[in-house]
Amino acid sequence: MLFWYIVRSMRPWQWTKNFVLFAGIVFARRFYELVLVKRSVYGFVVFCLLSGAIYILNDIVDRSRDREHPDKMARPISNGLLGTTPALIVAIVIILGMIPVSWVLGREFFYLAGAFILLNLLYSILLRQIVILDVFAISFSFLIRAVAGVAVLHPVVPRLELSPWLLICTLFLSLFLAFCKRRHEICALESAGEHRNSLREYSPLLLDQLVGLTAATTLISYSIYTIWPNTVAKFGTTDLVFTIPFVGFGLMRYLFLVYNRNKGGDPSGVLLVDRAILIDVFLWFVLVVFILSNV
Repeated sequence: MLFWYIVRSMRPWQWTKNFVLFAGIVFARRFYELVLVKRSVYGFVVFCLLSGAIYILNDIVDRSRDREHPDKMARPISNGLLGTTPALIVAIVIILGMIPVSWVLGREFFYLAGAFILLNLLYSILLRQIVILDVFAISFSFLIRAVAGVAVLHPVVPRLELSPWLLICTLFLSLFLAFCKRRHEICALESAGEHRNSLREYSPLLLDQLVGLTAATTLISYSIYTIWPNTVAKFGTTDLVFTIPFVGFGLMRYLFLVYNRNKGGDPSGVLLVDRAILIDVFLWFVLVVFILSNV
């Protein structure tokens, strides 16, 4: 049972966030090269394990507050099923074990993995208590993942890079999801400020504005990316513009779930459970691969 409690504390259902590491190989049109696919998978596994270790550390720090949360009180560390000492040992062993693995995958990837660890530790200790900055810290961890997905390929493809517009889209998409989660928290918890200091500074009205702003910016930045001259020159086609409706539908469907179904508290869970979003993401991916494979 101890192993199962450790796995639960690492929250593997949240690892869907790390799929952004595959953006590099997809938009480089190198997804058919086995060597690069393996490197992307290795990078994905490293960030999944690092994410799991950080979730464990977060649960250790938050265990007393989580006991007052209607959902988080069921976590193994907060309810006492997993002791803090074995949990801490597991987290440290995972992080220390991933350091040499990251180095083997390349110096740039190693630095980014280190930045990911430091940023999330800083978030757990300080940043999550500061309004707005807490959400930006989450978003920057997504950006690190996206850049790491390119960096892990650099030892084989040195000149590979992601478009700045794609990075901007990643930034605002992650901000959108994080603000939706903050809105869910302050609406679902009677005393949200007691659970986290930064929640005292948010209000539903402010978060509604921020959610709308980041959703619109995500769609606009992705749309610009598809027709940006560098994108067209790189891929030799403007057909990526046909993927815009899928991004628009995904954002609108998520807004529907947030406002009409009160499901904004777990973005990864929504991605895994909501059939419409699953189909939409799948069709978007298939269309992107089809377009990039036929130019």
